[in-house]
Amino acid sequence: MQRLRSLIISQPMEVHEMHTKNVGTPVQRLEDDRLLRGKGRYVDDIDLPDQLAIMFVRSSEAHAFIRSVDCDQARALAGVIGVYQLKDFGPLAAKPMILANPSPLIRQPITQYMLALDEVCYVGQAIAVVVAENRYIAEDAAQLVVVDYEPLPVVMDARKAAMANAHLVHQNSTDNLAATLPWKFGDIDQAFTKAPHIFKESYYQHRGVVHSMECRGVIAQHDAQLDQLTVWTSTQSPFLVRRFLAQFLEREEVAIRVIAPDVGGGFGPKAAHYPEELVATLLAIKLKRPIKWIEDRLEHFLTTTQQRDQWWDVEVACESDGHVLGMRAVCTHDNGAYLPYGLLLCMTSVAPFPGSYAIGAIDIRLDCMFTNAVPTTPIRGAGRPNATFVIERTMDTIARELKLDRIKVRQRNFVQKEQFPYLTGAKLPNGIGIQYDSGDYARCLDMVLEASQYSQLEIRCKEAAQKGVYRGIGIASYNEDSGLPPYEGATVKVLPSGKVFVELGSCSQGQGLETIVAQITADQFGLHASDILVKLGDTIASAMALSTVGSRVASTAGPSVFLAAQAVRQKAFKLAAEHFNVSENEVHIDAGILFLKSMPDQKISLADLAKKLVAGVMVNVPQGFSPGLESTAYHTTERAVYANGSNVAEVEVDIHTGEVTLLNYWVAHDCGTVINPALVNGQIIGGVVHAIGNALFEHMKFDQDTGQPITTNLGEYLLPLATEMPKIHITHMESPSPLNPLGVKGAGEGGTIPGIACVISAIEDALKPFNVKINEYPLSPERLLCLIEEAKIRAVA
Repeated sequence: MQRLRSLIISQPMEVHEMHTKNVGTPVQRLEDDRLLRGKGRYVDDIDLPDQLAIMFVRSSEAHAFIRSVDCDQARALAGVIGVYQLKDFGPLAAKPMILANPSPLIRQPITQYMLALDEVCYVGQAIAVVVAENRYIAEDAAQLVVVDYEPLPVVMDARKAAMANAHLVHQNSTDNLAATLPWKFGDIDQAFTKAPHIFKESYYQHRGVVHSMECRGVIAQHDAQLDQLTVWTSTQSPFLVRRFLAQFLEREEVAIRVIAPDVGGGFGPKAAHYPEELVATLLAIKLKRPIKWIEDRLEHFLTTTQQRDQWWDVEVACESDGHVLGMRAVCTHDNGAYLPYGLLLCMTSVAPFPGSYAIGAIDIRLDCMFTNAVPTTPIRGAGRPNATFVIERTMDTIARELKLDRIKVRQRNFVQKEQFPYLTGAKLPNGIGIQYDSGDYARCLDMVLEASQYSQLEIRCKEAAQKGVYRGIGIASYNEDSGLPPYEGATVKVLPSGKVFVELGSCSQGQGLETIVAQITADQFGLHASDILVKLGDTIASAMALSTVGSRVASTAGPSVFLAAQAVRQKAFKLAAEHFNVSENEVHIDAGILFLKSMPDQKISLADLAKKLVAGVMVNVPQGFSPGLESTAYHTTERAVYANGSNVAEVEVDIHTGEVTLLNYWVAHDCGTVINPALVNGQIIGGVVHAIGNALFEHMKFDQDTGQPITTNLGEYLLPLATEMPKIHITHMESPSPLNPLGVKGAGEGGTIPGIACVISAIEDALKPFNVKINEYPLSPERLLCLIEEAKIRAVA
């Protein structure tokens, strides 16, 4: 922690003694009191006077031309205000949605219309919208709309979509290739030429759904007199939603206010921009009444963006001791019917290479394909779990084929502590080289091995095998580019009452952002976190923001809060020093009171200092000071900060039923400075559970001939239950990042990214007696039994 201390002391303001310490302690979440008492305020809790409800008429076909839409019966239903198609919104709406994250690599920048124009390309695509006095009437009326389709051929498999004679996902396209992403560095030909060993494997990673507890929702209200549009939406990105609304509606951003109230889970898909937000806002303007839409669970299955259908063909070149010389791969990525999020998911599937390892040459090509399925965007970890699965399974392949210890293969290839900061050789599209800022990957692996008593685990597995019980141990390591650039702003101000107020445009989806912001701020004023007022997720905030995604807010907004609070503190100390007629280093603060340590009775409160700086008409602000005891700050950076960790899983496999039981799970995790250990633990545990769901349960299936989704309820699409979860043991390592003044790195996705590879590794280890090789997920009991049977047949042959 000495490194962190030197970082903080290097700031302009001298650190003075305080009795209260918040950062680094498990402060109870400030949000919990109101949330547990049912006082949360989610989009569906908001009802405005004269509000109308809307319901969408969605395509029942995966691919078809729309011959006609008959809305007469729906319009005749009592309580229906109107039924609208795209043509009813005029020329402003007669264009595709804004492409988020544009890239010159995109060959076909196809986004959907807010309501289908003449062609639908996935089941669930919105065709028309019903407006009614309440949701019940709107749902009934939507069922009365009759759509006449001309069915078209569907393409559901991205590999088939890539074939020269494939059916077209979009009839006006030349082919189904949206983009090709190259990711390469080093001399890959030399690596493979000199390698004594080359191994090839293929991997399949499934398509899944996010399933936040709260589905999406939006309310739009237009004040015609002020020409002001206000939108409440369950989003991770209020500032980006405002940006896209402004561009699409051809309005100034200042005429649009977007608010993210309490959000019941985001995990990535709520960072995207959706047609429903556009439809609701245009209807609010058109009808001069507030418009509300709340997604139901079926709509969530059909329309909220999904993730993770990828096929990988991988080759690795290595030496006899397991040292990796190079990797090359081709990935076929299913992006669904449109590009709502650009190539961000694709980029995060290749940019993690070479992972935690010092590999000299990488050559990857990712083909981003259109299919007639729901579009894909990032879900917890984005493409990083995909890349980590490939990397970690490759390390296991090397160990298996060369009969080496899995741990030693990893240790031999790790980026070593003395190599930090480590440039991988790869470059981002903006030309900036990938650089790992800090860490000790080998030590983190050692920590999880020690915590799990790995040698005893091996003994337990051998003893179980003697009894005919199949137990296995999984290992996986990872690193993650968290704290993505460039900024999240923060404003800190002392109100005339003396209360310290923090305002961020960034929003929370349950991570405890309000709490950590309060902890960071409180330490600058000798206060408890509960003394700080925090406001999040509103574009009316004075500081700009981008998005709560990619484990980035703690290490972007957090340092901004720190810098703003530090500036306010410095201003308060300067004003107090003038008040006492002493030097600043004689002033101390505790509990919001500034005083002289040599004369404790000489004191002044933050409230009194704030009032001095508010001043009044003909009452001047003290000379040399700007008005207000406040500051807005932006911690800006051009590089990510790299969290890392290693996991160990212990599983038992019933070879007769295919059931997998997770017995124990250990995590060693390094997210730099830990602001709140309790919150970090919660994020890691949640991430591990997410990974277990991906590995064993969650699979969004489609009929390959018709494109109809098959798993559209929670009885068919399985989520992990508490009864199926192991005890999760967590150990922290802190290697503070030198790239921000708090030394923090991201923690929200660290449990998910290595978790899938770790669980699959453990299952494969349990089935070593059968020589089962597992290069896919999810592993249902049926699929696992098939793999065992296939291995038995190979053994006989």
